[in-house]
Amino acid sequence: MASFYTIRFDGEKVSMLDQRLLPEQEIYYSYTDYKEVATAIKEMIIRGAPAIGIAAAFGIALGAKNIETLDKEEFKTKFDEILDEFAKTRPTAVNLFWAINRMKRTFYESPCLSLNEIKDELVLKAKRIYEEDVLTCKKIGENGEALIKDGYSILTHCNAGALATSEFGTALSVIRAAHKKGKKINVYADETRPYLQGARLTAWELNKDGIPVTVICDNMAGYLMSQRKVDFIVVGADRIAANGDTANKIGTYSLAVLAKYHNIPFYIAAPLSTFDFNIQSGVDIPIEERPATEITHFAGKRLVPEGVNVYNPSFDVTPAELITGIITEKGVVKPAEVKRLKPV
Repeated sequence: MASFYTIRFDGEKVSMLDQRLLPEQEIYYSYTDYKEVATAIKEMIIRGAPAIGIAAAFGIALGAKNIETLDKEEFKTKFDEILDEFAKTRPTAVNLFWAINRMKRTFYESPCLSLNEIKDELVLKAKRIYEEDVLTCKKIGENGEALIKDGYSILTHCNAGALATSEFGTALSVIRAAHKKGKKINVYADETRPYLQGARLTAWELNKDGIPVTVICDNMAGYLMSQRKVDFIVVGADRIAANGDTANKIGTYSLAVLAKYHNIPFYIAAPLSTFDFNIQSGVDIPIEERPATEITHFAGKRLVPEGVNVYNPSFDVTPAELITGIITEKGVVKPAEVKRLKPV
């Protein structure tokens, strides 16, 4: 278990670590209004697909709990407004919509309960989503650890650790499990421009756990592979289509192409909640575009000349044929086998 927490909910307030301030400051904020939680998601105080889903569930439960009405129709109207608020925060991470739909079903499938009982059920459901994610991430680590050999140098991109989930992470859960087994591993963390989730967050997490980590610039990855300094690549995911195409942080696709050329195993680590079986291929995955200031400025200082155009897609899509396998809580599957994971 990590020596920090990403998000918590005590039924009255949602608390989360401000990931924008890491690694310089470890500051936690508490929110008593669901709109503040939605803003925290939008402004990347919390990020990572599973963590976004958990935050949305907590925020929805908090918002419902604070609805002051005894009229069920009025409650329904306000509840739907809360759901819409969260649906507008981050478009690419499917875990967000998975969590929203679970919370929505909890309300709509409880017609015989009183409003107070429904509020209690929503709080319980949100906490269950968190608890399920803890177990899921742990299982992903156990399933992926067998792929890591003693002495491996592992490359990862962005942050798919405890900061992006409930506790263990997805890609970093695999790394943590291998380390716990006593395997001598070294991790290369791409800095992950422009938000530096690798340099700021992944390196911070692994360093806290005593796992050897080396930060590299994104454009150094190909050179490391050519020098045979990378044995294994594992990254997270924000949405996986029915054919295995995977959306993840921008730069993932480039790594997959390089890995294919250098014959290096390239794995995705993700829970089943990240699979979107309503989308047949990566072409249909919505790609979020972030503000230009993430590229034009750094630490409040302008780096790009004024008047210059900026294009800032936050994610790219890696085609299934470039992916060696996908590590889930149900085991490791080939991209061609993804459809058998679809719930009946």
